[in-house]
Amino acid sequence: MAGNRPEEEVPGPVVYQGWRHVTFLHWRYEPDVVQALLPPALTVDVVDGAAWIGLTPFLVEDFRVSGAPAVAGLSSFPETNLRTYVRDPKGGDGLWFLSLDVESLATFGAGRLGLGIPYLAARMRVEATGAGDEATGRDGPPATVLYESRRITGGSASHRISVQPGTPMGDTLSERDAQLIGRWRAYAQPGGRLVQIPVQHEPWPVHSATVIELEQSITDAAGLPPPEGEPLVHYAPGVDARFGPPRPV
Repeated sequence: MAGNRPEEEVPGPVVYQGWRHVTFLHWRYEPDVVQALLPPALTVDVVDGAAWIGLTPFLVEDFRVSGAPAVAGLSSFPETNLRTYVRDPKGGDGLWFLSLDVESLATFGAGRLGLGIPYLAARMRVEATGAGDEATGRDGPPATVLYESRRITGGSASHRISVQPGTPMGDTLSERDAQLIGRWRAYAQPGGRLVQIPVQHEPWPVHSATVIELEQSITDAAGLPPPEGEPLVHYAPGVDARFGPPRPV
């Protein structure tokens, strides 16, 4: 079930990733607009009367497959995913990715070839500066986080996003926002067969956040109308994730 606590244990993970400096931007959409972009087996998960599109830039750290160490220079890289929220034929809920921009060519190739996940290669950077950055050693979130990306495959979509993280939200996180942020499986359709990929990590340490700068053409490239209004914005310093093997729905 969607929410800010893991839904299930992943006892035999096949992939490990750390996610750092994660920003969640969410916009409301009409359900039929989003449904048109989904495979027939999935339906829009309506939350608070709307379908939702999430644009989520972050930094991957210590990416590794089970039984192998992280590789210096290859296991840390920026990523930005464009996602929506869906239900499968059995009523399970999870994520469907419309695109995933990534600077790692290994992830790009493996994700597209192995699971048909729409990874796109891009030139990217994530830069955290200010009060809580690693350079100063101060506690708390950074003063600002900048995310930049420009695709080098699949067109020239790009983004430049800058946010100011705020205070931890703790128990003040609304049920709606917890359902959008906390999803515990993703769906893919390799070879036309729907599979789910379970994920487990600690509850998101969600902070409030403010957008300083937001320019993006990622939603347009996915075939969506321009987002309307200001996005919901949240920030999380990071979590350590474990992915289970894909399994049929």
